[in-house]
Amino acid sequence: MATTPEKDEEKPKHRPIIRIGIFIIAHSLSVSVVCCTAGVLALLLFPVIAKKTYVSENALLPDSANPMISDKDVSRANIFVNELTSLKLKSQNTVIEIPRLIALHMANLRGEVSYHKFQTQSNKFHPLRFFTSPNAEADNSNMTCESYATNTIGIVRAQHGDGKEAIVLVTPYNSVNLTQNEALSLGIAYSAFSLLAQVNWLAKDIIWIAADSRYGEYNSVAAWLREYHTPSSNGLHESIETDVYDTFRRAGTMAAALVIKVANRGEEGEKDAINIYAEASNGQMPNLDLINIVSYMAVHGEGLSVHVEKLVSLLDSRCLKFIGHVFERIGNVVRRLNPQWKFGIPVKDYVEGSATLVSSLYHQALGVPTGSHGAFRDYQIDAITIEITTNRSSTNKGGQDELLLQGGRLIETVLRSINNLLEKFHQSFFLYLLTSSNKFISVGVYMIAFLLLVAPLPVLAAALFSDAGKSIHKSEKNSKPFKSWRWLHPTKTICLIHLWGAIVSLLPYFIYQIPNSQPTYRLLIWAFLSLFILTVLGSLLGARSTQWAVLKSVTVSTAFIGLCLMSVINFATAEIGALLLVPLCLMIKPWRLAGKPHSALNLVLVALGFPGAVFLVVKSAFGFQNGSSLVEFWYWMESLWAWNSATYIYIGMVHLPCWVLCIYILLHPC
Repeated sequence: MATTPEKDEEKPKHRPIIRIGIFIIAHSLSVSVVCCTAGVLALLLFPVIAKKTYVSENALLPDSANPMISDKDVSRANIFVNELTSLKLKSQNTVIEIPRLIALHMANLRGEVSYHKFQTQSNKFHPLRFFTSPNAEADNSNMTCESYATNTIGIVRAQHGDGKEAIVLVTPYNSVNLTQNEALSLGIAYSAFSLLAQVNWLAKDIIWIAADSRYGEYNSVAAWLREYHTPSSNGLHESIETDVYDTFRRAGTMAAALVIKVANRGEEGEKDAINIYAEASNGQMPNLDLINIVSYMAVHGEGLSVHVEKLVSLLDSRCLKFIGHVFERIGNVVRRLNPQWKFGIPVKDYVEGSATLVSSLYHQALGVPTGSHGAFRDYQIDAITIEITTNRSSTNKGGQDELLLQGGRLIETVLRSINNLLEKFHQSFFLYLLTSSNKFISVGVYMIAFLLLVAPLPVLAAALFSDAGKSIHKSEKNSKPFKSWRWLHPTKTICLIHLWGAIVSLLPYFIYQIPNSQPTYRLLIWAFLSLFILTVLGSLLGARSTQWAVLKSVTVSTAFIGLCLMSVINFATAEIGALLLVPLCLMIKPWRLAGKPHSALNLVLVALGFPGAVFLVVKSAFGFQNGSSLVEFWYWMESLWAWNSATYIYIGMVHLPCWVLCIYILLHPC
């Protein structure tokens, strides 16, 4: 009986997920173009798809009770403000007299009063203090008794509370040169404090800090918070008067904090408003409910308009206006198809939303607090700065009384809402971007844009890996399997360049040891040492040739890992870094293999990817005017490392090494 030949065994089919991956890698160019375009489009859509803010925590009960501040409280506050302003004219030793006067009025309201003396703090770069509180060591050089600043603290104990929770009210002022606006902010806090000392509905203690800000608003609050959470026996709490406690007084765990300031509005004819500042160190934001209740009570309770900071230079941008017109027309078409579909906003709202969004991204990415509220976020306490802007004349008694009444009622109603909380803020968002005072982009939305931007990086790395493997198989006559040792040299190159980035990041600590050196001189030393170390490390690589595709694959993978890690620490930095780094990593190619248009585009991307060029763009957008470009750039970097901003680590250890590697690929001899 004849036997039939056995059929060749068919190759096993891959699983669907593997086939999808192979398809994506095979079409990496198309996938990269689609993802990057979609990521940029998603960013442009943020002002359009932003959601309206809402109070998530029902226990806050905003506007559930009428304000109780009376004319008597305002009259007391008015007398207090007048005494402060007259004291400035009569006394030459205001450093002692102003805290004494504030303490006297706090004590008259039956508050527990104490003083907190502290020294000036100088923020200095230290490589081991990143991701910690940016407060540096006290400057003890040439310190005298008059060199100590004095915070005045008054505490109202809740009649029905257990003393375990507290709400903090901060009013910064300069004890050396007290301004009228600072006196008014103290008066607003006093009017609210006067009422809260009498009511019986308080469940949380109220702490009022009259913070002496002659060494900086942030330093005064941060010094008090350090002492509050980590007691020290440094003998800086001696009382100025016998009826004031000579020990540091504490209340319970802080539920929230409000910083109150008063500023003059330049435009005439506009109604009073409040500006809200919320950004803290490394992009931290307070719980959105805190901003929501302040905005709600200001608009619906006091008839004030609410503003958040925006990039004013973008308000006249023709490009944004054109994009706004496009989205507005698309929205009109969508509403004609189905009136229930809500898409598109007016051009003016789109431009203002974009300007606010860019400002929010910038301040979060910078990692530097926008006010003394940032000191509270270092201890995971929700805090914002409320700046009341008014056109009322300070010499007009009726206008001053109205401002004290309006501001006091706003503070009272906000504190009353926080007082209703049974636990800390947790219901609403901590990760968000603002497009206006009443619209926001949540983390679930803005992460989509980031993921679309960085998604091409692993796809490109896999495609380059596959192409490099195929080319090596073809080049070897015996068709041996792909040898992993060919990846060792590119990996060594990547490690050395990132080691260089780490060294460059640490150099300022040693450059600061040079006495009496100017900013420009320090910057030139930094640049020279960086180039010298890069040359030395480059010589360690030797002249061994490496396939450029393999080197680019590892570089792209490293950039992807660095951006993803940064997105966990500070999303705004990762988003801006992705906009600069992803196009560069995707487009870079040796100039001998690229055509003239491609090479020109590579040069443009390399130029825009340099941190110094990014600073010039930021400078032109924000209008920095602090001297020459070199000095401004040094001050900008100095602010990053002095405040322990994670953006500095990203620039030095992720962005700059990847930029150097892209230049290395561009100049590769192939």
